[in-house]
This record gives sequence, C-alpha cells and structure tokens, in this order.
Amino acid sequence: MKIKDVNRVPKHMTSIGGQALIEGILMRGPKDLAIAVRKPNNEIILKKEKLNTLGMRYKFFRLPLIRGLVGLVESMAFGIRALMYSADFYEDGIEKDGNKETFLDRIFKEKSEEAEIVFTLMISLVFTILLFILLPSLITNFFKKGIENPILLNLIEGLVRIMLFLTYVTVVSKMEDIGRVFEYHGAEHKTIHCYENGDPLTVENVKKYPILHPRCGTSFLFMVMIVSILVLSFFGWPNPLQRVLIRLLMLPIIAGISYEINRVIGKSNSAIAYYLSYPGLLIQRMATVKEPDEAQIEVAIEALKAVLTDKKEEDLWK
Repeated sequence: MKIKDVNRVPKHMTSIGGQALIEGILMRGPKDLAIAVRKPNNEIILKKEKLNTLGMRYKFFRLPLIRGLVGLVESMAFGIRALMYSADFYEDGIEKDGNKETFLDRIFKEKSEEAEIVFTLMISLVFTILLFILLPSLITNFFKKGIENPILLNLIEGLVRIMLFLTYVTVVSKMEDIGRVFEYHGAEHKTIHCYENGDPLTVENVKKYPILHPRCGTSFLFMVMIVSILVLSFFGWPNPLQRVLIRLLMLPIIAGISYEINRVIGKSNSAIAYYLSYPGLLIQRMATVKEPDEAQIEVAIEALKAVLTDKKEEDLWK
C-alpha cells in the first residue's frame, strides 16, 4: 500500500493508540490501558488498568493547546512504566526476581516504581534537550558570521535538528533489539488499521494492512520540529543562553500547536493534509516501523481487544 493510500479516511477513525515495548505492545483506549507481552516461554500475558487522566478529571486539561502538552507528558509516563514492565520478563533471559531489592526500593520504599518512572522521564527530557535543542543551536551558531538574517538562522537550526533526528532514528533502527521493537510498532499500526476498517481482528486480516499510520507519534515528533522553526523565528537570534531559555519556555506551546495540527490532518483526506503528513510517514517507512511476524500481530490483537468498549463510538477520533 502506498503512502497516499495510508491517508485515506477509514470507516471508523479511532482515538486508540499504542506504543511498542520489549516483546509487547501498550494500547490506550477511551477508558482503559492494556499491556500485552509475550513471555520467554511464548505465553502472552495481559495487564489491564482503568485510565484516570487529568483530562478525564478536569475540563481545563481538555482545552486546545493544553491537551497536547498534558497528553504528551502522560503518554511518556505511561510508556516508560509499560516499557519497564515488559523489560522485567527479559532481564538476563529470565523473569525478574520479585524479592530483589533495588537502590530505589531502599530509598523510596513503596513509591519506588513512581520514583523510577520520574527518574527515567527526567533523563529522557535532559537527553532530548541536549541533543535536539542545545546541540542544533550551537551548531547553527557557527553560521552566524556569514548569515545575519535571524529567520534564516532559525531555518538552518531547524534543518540541523531534523538531520540529527533522522540520524538518531536511523542508527537506533539498526540495533537488533530495537529492530524487534519497531516490528511490534508495525504490528500495532496494522492492527489499528484493521479495526478502523471494520474487519474482524484476526491475524490474517491484520496482515493485509500497512505498517504506516498517519497518527503515529513519529509523525507528531516531526511536526514539532517543523512548528518550532516557525514559532522560534519570531524571537530572532539572541545570545546562546537566551536562545536555550526561549526554546525551553516555548516547547510546551510548540507541542500544543503540533498536537492540534496533527488532530486536523489525521482525520482529513485533503491534499494539504497529505503533504503535511507525508514526511512523518516517510520517516516511519525509513526507520521507526518494520513489518511484523504473525506472533507479534497476535500480541497486538490481544492488547487492542482489551481496550475496546461496548459502545464503539466512545473511541472515535474527535
């Protein structure tokens, strides 16, 4: 199936989304969150829990621009927790010893899991800031002597950021273990496509659908980089410290705008939506999504079935 075909609006456009894990998949539905993992003994274990997000509790966090940032942070927290859960089954090739006490267990006691999630999230944010905010700004600064136009400098910075991102995902995709994760990513996409097109969730039905999906997180990240070029151009090209502070302060706004744009193009079949989503789909094809096998599709089906509700309209993309 061609990239253009992926952008066709399906019969039932769902808000259900997921994340690939270590030999597993996280699915997030309108009311529940489910994690399906294939254990080393080939058994599929399913963990399900009720969602209680900020947007469910308070209307303020469902407002445009606000919902994008809140959803991003919550998704990262859910994803890190699910990733750690799936990794437990493959630590040293055996299931993790539940009685083994870690450093965080000794310090935070019963709150050790929450502490580990926060710690991992902070490390991820620091890495992202250093690689995709600080480094592109420093590299672009070398062009300042020959280029005085601040808009052009911001454009160069954005292009450098995109090149670093492409290099990063390409290198990571070559790692064997990460390659398996990207195959599960493909299984997640194919299963959601099958559900959106109204076919029964069987392995044979899922196999015929594409591995690319226009509402993937990869496409969102690319949109963030494009929007950042436009937004940051309004602030000129101040000194390095001011640039870093401006980029950090504007990141929530950029994320919010990017989310709203993705919401619009995700359910549109227009030519504009196609061209805006094309780069993200191209990155998926190049690096972050791979063709899964039948066993991986089985895991994706179990995860998706676990978050479906009796009323199908509850998971519609609005």
